[in-house]
Amino acid sequence: MRPAVMFGGPSPEHDISILTGLQAARALLDAGHDVEAIYWSKGGDFHSVAPDLEAAAFLEGVPAKAVPVQLTAGAGLSAEGRMGRRRVIEVDAVLNCCHGGPGEDGTLQAALDLAGLRYTGPTAAGAALGMDKLAFGGVCAAAGLPSLPRAVLTADGPAPEFEGPYIVKPRFGGSSMGIEADVDAGTARDLVRTQPLLRGGAVVEPYRPDAIDLNISLRTHPELQLSAIEKPLRAEDGRIYTYAEKYLGGEGLTSAPRELPADVPDDVRKKMEHMARTIAAVAQVRGVPRIDFLWAGDDLWVNEINTIPGALAWYFWSHEGISFAQLLTDMLTEAERSPGPQWTSEGADGSALRAAGSIAGKLA
Repeated sequence: MRPAVMFGGPSPEHDISILTGLQAARALLDAGHDVEAIYWSKGGDFHSVAPDLEAAAFLEGVPAKAVPVQLTAGAGLSAEGRMGRRRVIEVDAVLNCCHGGPGEDGTLQAALDLAGLRYTGPTAAGAALGMDKLAFGGVCAAAGLPSLPRAVLTADGPAPEFEGPYIVKPRFGGSSMGIEADVDAGTARDLVRTQPLLRGGAVVEPYRPDAIDLNISLRTHPELQLSAIEKPLRAEDGRIYTYAEKYLGGEGLTSAPRELPADVPDDVRKKMEHMARTIAAVAQVRGVPRIDFLWAGDDLWVNEINTIPGALAWYFWSHEGISFAQLLTDMLTEAERSPGPQWTSEGADGSALRAAGSIAGKLA
């Protein structure tokens, strides 16, 4: 198998995406794969880079000796070759390591579909659903899964119909970026005016400081499998860990404080596993997503889904005895075997064109 590992992208999670991509490329190299590393710059350009680079090579942007790459509809990946002719970059599947932004919201997935390339992680539709907290919450509610009330928040709109205090989140985004907790309605609306990550859309929900965070990862190949349950440990003052605390210390996300497996009652575990399997069926889950829950007493609520989690959720699966290289290889095999998008022009037989008359007549 010849995989392409794609990482970076014009996203606030650009740097974390680089780290995930470099770790994945190194693991696949060590496992004997011929890896094509594709760096997606902050400016939106694609570049072929050495797959064994270190993180410091990206501090100034595009690394030295990087080769510009094009992603073309119907033609896959290509780079400039000899005599100005373009050289097709042959890969079996793309390992998508792009967190947040267009790498995780369906934009990149749709581009890869148009280019005719198979890729890991969610489909374009699944990615768009997972990135939209409001839409994902609506799908869970329609499937009968309990979740806390969630509403759109604007700077000049009405206060939420449910009581505060509130937690405010970017409607599109992750990694605890832009989240503000324990605020009243007025403060929440002010945040939408002043917080850049909230200007593209914000949601508000009740803040439950008594609720415990519980997470679980799924993997969908070679069959649907659930990981052990994780309980992320909050800071001593009970607040949610920030992006810096989660990603910028020690080994990054893999060293963030947690209890794995979490010590939870058996009925909570079974209920959480049932809810996770339901989400897998209704949310077009693929790859190794992480699903986040909130637990308080007899209540268990679905919170969010992270369709391309940091380090591709490897810390869940290493606990299950699965190596990083095996996890990645299974994801790539699933991508390579996927049927891809199925489009059809059936029904477009020219009848409407023949009956149309003149365009000028339609505009009269």
